[in-house]
Amino acid sequence: MSRLKVIVAFIFGAVTAAQAQTSYLWKQGTSGGYSYKYVSNDPTHSRFYTLKNGLTVVLSPTPKQPRIQTYIAVKAGSKTDPATHTGLAHYLEHLMFKGTDKYGSLDWSKEKPLLDKIDALYEQYNSTKDEAKRKEIYKEIDKVSGQAAKYAIANEYDKMMSSMGAQGTNAFTSFEQTVYTEDIPASAVDKYLSVQAERFRYPVFRIFHTELEAVYEEKNRGLDNDSRKVFETMFAALFPNNNYGKQTTIGTIEHLKNPSLKEIRKYFYTYYVPNNMGVIMSGDFNPDEMIRKIDRSFSYMKAKAIPAYTFSPEKPIPAPVAKEVFGPTPENIMIGYRFPGAATPDAQMLNLVGEILTNGKAGLFDLNLTKKQKMLSAGAFSYNLKDYSVLLLQGNPIKGQSLDDVKSLMLGEIEKLKKGEFDETLITSIVNNLKKSTLEENQNYTSRAGNLMDAFTSGIDWSARVATADKLSKITKRQIVDFANKYLKDNYVIVYKRQGEDKNVLKVEKPPITPVEVNRDAQSPFLKTIATMPSNKVNPSWLDFNRDIERTKSGPLNVLAVKNKDNSIFGLYYRYNMGSLNNKLLPMAAEYIQYLGTDKMTAEEISKEFYKLAASFRVNTSNEVSTVSISGLQENFDKTIRLYESVLNNCKADEAALKGLKERMKKSRENAKLNKSLIMQGLVNYAQFGAKNPFNNVLTDAELEAVTAQQLVDLLHDLGKFEHTVLYYGPRTAEQIAAELKPLHAAPASFKPAPQQLSFERTKQDKNQVLFADYDMVQAEIEWVKNSEKYNPEQTPTVELFNNYFGGGMSTIVFQTIRESKALAYSTYAFYNAPQKKDDNYTMVAYVGTQADKVNDAVGAMNELLTNLPESDKVFNVAKDNIRKSLETERITDQDILFNYLAAERRGLNYDIRKNVYDSVGNMGFADIRSFFDKELKSKPYTYCIVASEKRVKEDDLKKYGDFTKLSLEQIFGY
Repeated sequence: MSRLKVIVAFIFGAVTAAQAQTSYLWKQGTSGGYSYKYVSNDPTHSRFYTLKNGLTVVLSPTPKQPRIQTYIAVKAGSKTDPATHTGLAHYLEHLMFKGTDKYGSLDWSKEKPLLDKIDALYEQYNSTKDEAKRKEIYKEIDKVSGQAAKYAIANEYDKMMSSMGAQGTNAFTSFEQTVYTEDIPASAVDKYLSVQAERFRYPVFRIFHTELEAVYEEKNRGLDNDSRKVFETMFAALFPNNNYGKQTTIGTIEHLKNPSLKEIRKYFYTYYVPNNMGVIMSGDFNPDEMIRKIDRSFSYMKAKAIPAYTFSPEKPIPAPVAKEVFGPTPENIMIGYRFPGAATPDAQMLNLVGEILTNGKAGLFDLNLTKKQKMLSAGAFSYNLKDYSVLLLQGNPIKGQSLDDVKSLMLGEIEKLKKGEFDETLITSIVNNLKKSTLEENQNYTSRAGNLMDAFTSGIDWSARVATADKLSKITKRQIVDFANKYLKDNYVIVYKRQGEDKNVLKVEKPPITPVEVNRDAQSPFLKTIATMPSNKVNPSWLDFNRDIERTKSGPLNVLAVKNKDNSIFGLYYRYNMGSLNNKLLPMAAEYIQYLGTDKMTAEEISKEFYKLAASFRVNTSNEVSTVSISGLQENFDKTIRLYESVLNNCKADEAALKGLKERMKKSRENAKLNKSLIMQGLVNYAQFGAKNPFNNVLTDAELEAVTAQQLVDLLHDLGKFEHTVLYYGPRTAEQIAAELKPLHAAPASFKPAPQQLSFERTKQDKNQVLFADYDMVQAEIEWVKNSEKYNPEQTPTVELFNNYFGGGMSTIVFQTIRESKALAYSTYAFYNAPQKKDDNYTMVAYVGTQADKVNDAVGAMNELLTNLPESDKVFNVAKDNIRKSLETERITDQDILFNYLAAERRGLNYDIRKNVYDSVGNMGFADIRSFFDKELKSKPYTYCIVASEKRVKEDDLKKYGDFTKLSLEQIFGY
């Protein structure tokens, strides 16, 4: 659940397209008996309250969908972990899902003495060094934990949230924030607040040792994640004095092995206080009513002084600092520069510098490194934190290129920045694209809430954030050059990610755990109270494809349109019913076009022009469908479409570009063989279709080498001659856009027939099989794969209910059994997947990511669930409630209406299947999914797809599950 990621354009908040010279000032308002602050001309209309106990509440109402994105954020993370107990904030995040004395317990009076005993045993375990004594103490911990678990109700929090129709139940911990997130129906807000107020009142850390096992698993997953290791190494070198570098979010192995419940509880009472917390909401609500409810719910909390985080300022870096990280993934480098913190003007300037270097189209890295194919990929990203910010440069080499070559190329672009070797109009283009992207963000209630939450936890002034576009438009090229010369010197850290064995990896050894009770059919009185609380009735809304989509013709082309009533952004799509199964060259041509010029413009000039227009285009090709996606501002529609059509129809064969593309593709293909996720994807395809399958239906090495530039250009020039449908989302009507498009997008009198599509027959699974791929990793990943029946829309309600009951979330049978009870995995799920088209088959896929030494236990646990479906009325009713209440408040809007229609059409449907699910699920009983399970899944043969290190798993053990085949990477990938 922890989050460590590079945040691009961090401060780019909500702005509108007509805000030049507008003032953004803090104002005071009063409404509904509460005072609040707001920023003038803030298009999100956010209100910032501070309650009497210091709790910050940020409310941003938007009625587009009857749902609310909520965050409860605590300004505490790994930075504030005690040095003697690193990873503690992350531990606590996990434990906040375990309940209180009022929920999560069958009998608190009997459970509490046992939990107190466990507390004391962990303190004894923590202070004991003798390994033999530690094992004895842990046996007692395991024993008493088993006794205590008899009074625990696992996942009761998840059940309450699921039953009210919540989605995205989760949390994350980072350097200076721990955030709890829910997406709830607006009608369930009273239930939500009642649960959250109780959750933070008196958390009980029950079922601790199995949750600790999940954290162990998360740590070991991190040890298998080379990107995480590079990131942690970078921050350790940049911040030797600050806990950004001195500590990691998940903590050290030593501290993980010696947890202290008393220290975790102490941390909670120190930092989880109202003056250090924020409740952030965006969605469909009346802010006057909402603030009263939040105040009433959280008024019990008492303010408390927060310990100030202090650190010695980082000393200047006098010369480059080089570090190395080893692992099985492809080689790359990361370069990092240190900057002032997020709330400073310099941090705002840093974000602009990041955009000048990388913006996806016209940045220095984009044009000079990626566009010219000098590297496989290159990017520059700003990462803003409270105490410091960072500029990160990331580069991946092409075949035969050294990491030092990559370093020189990226630093060369930094020198160009310092010398001012970039077009000053780039600043204007960045501002225009910022306006477009933030218009898009404002349409989405989840994006609004996320931006407000980030600003709260990082200490960003919201008025500065909404004024970003105005501020950027006033910055001069001279200021940027001076800024770059001030900060970008030989004062960087460089981390070389090299391929090879990481000899420093230490697996987290875990003591044996006896499976505990989960009491899945039990309910606390508190849950029953929540269940009986009234909620406002919300009527579901279904799509009517005839009503919601305008249809017309533009010449021979069918045009489908949905009107954008919110802003001036458009999206235009040309959809072709052909893909790589029709022509293996299509994906290559789709990539090649970005490197091509025309008789009038170079490839670089084309990118700059699209960026100036705040527009973009891309060509995506899947197995059976290709889509050209063009987006921009409606006022630039004519220019944008003309530019795309000119590129497509007039692009010229470029042998140098093809040579570069081939070299990059070769390197990408090599890198794919080092990606465990892609290896698993290949195994799954092999299980479904056999040795020849859609995954390895790619160009062979010889075919790739033989491709000519003219072949690809001819394919691009011919693209518009194949039959396609035009999709439009924007402020124009279908008739208007058809008329505008007709002179811009010429269509032939008759279309060329698409090449015949290659088809693959699914394998007949009449016995268990094991497909194994060797990969150097601490963990083992296992997927169970079974081909099933042909698609049947009448089965959809049953499939949806089964997935919600069995393995589709944290309140399901699979999660409760394999993670909560048996502590066998950090991540586990099981789905009966519907195909994308009517003539295809369902596929059952189950997954466990576990330690190599627990493979046998994990396989046994999942096999038991796939053989005997546990029955639980309570979990079943939660699954039904979640489906119905989620569907009541789900609204498919904007361009999603078009793509939902196309998805339905591929399945042979001309109606919204969600209505059938909603109408049917309420009348279904457990016997319905039992019958489905017995018919489709019970005791059926499966193919086990396993990616693991052959050094850590025994082949003889794997052979027990079925006919064993070890596949080579060439067999998996087809080259």
